[in-house]
Amino acid sequence: MKFIISGKSIDVTPGLKAAVEDKIGKLEKYFTPETEVHATLSVEKERQKIEITIPIKGTIIRTEQVSSDMYVSIDLAAEVIERQLKKYRNKFRSEQQAGAASLRTDFVEKDYDDEEEEIKIVRTKRFDIKPMYAEDACVQMELLGHDFFVFCNAETDEVNVVYKRKGNTYGLIEPEY
Repeated sequence: MKFIISGKSIDVTPGLKAAVEDKIGKLEKYFTPETEVHATLSVEKERQKIEITIPIKGTIIRTEQVSSDMYVSIDLAAEVIERQLKKYRNKFRSEQQAGAASLRTDFVEKDYDDEEEEIKIVRTKRFDIKPMYAEDACVQMELLGHDFFVFCNAETDEVNVVYKRKGNTYGLIEPEY
């Protein structure tokens, strides 16, 4: 695994770098050697945050963990990524057969006894999508008390999503073709 470690508002000390490479490096049994791991460490007041992103062709494995201790955050991130890998192994298996994933074959093909449940959609919701501007969609989202809102963008005539972000800001998701 190739590590790309950076820091925001924190100096990445040799100890922190070694901790990331050691803890996340234990996951190398799942990945091919050329797999890149992007780790970003940051500090905001008492919050010690690590963001791990592992791009795999066609998929991104990602986690963001926060605690009062950076080493605890690193441990949590490693656990979450391993859980994600095991949970979605079947998805990766089908991608591997299509030649799309860069996971080790022995991991993808191995059967585990502790299989997680398959993803089950328990409710389908249908609604009329009316063309509106992104700002109007944000207002509608607030009126409904939701964290996101799907709408047809009046400017582009495409389906978009607005969502709440930290700090009372909003985000817009647009399709890319």
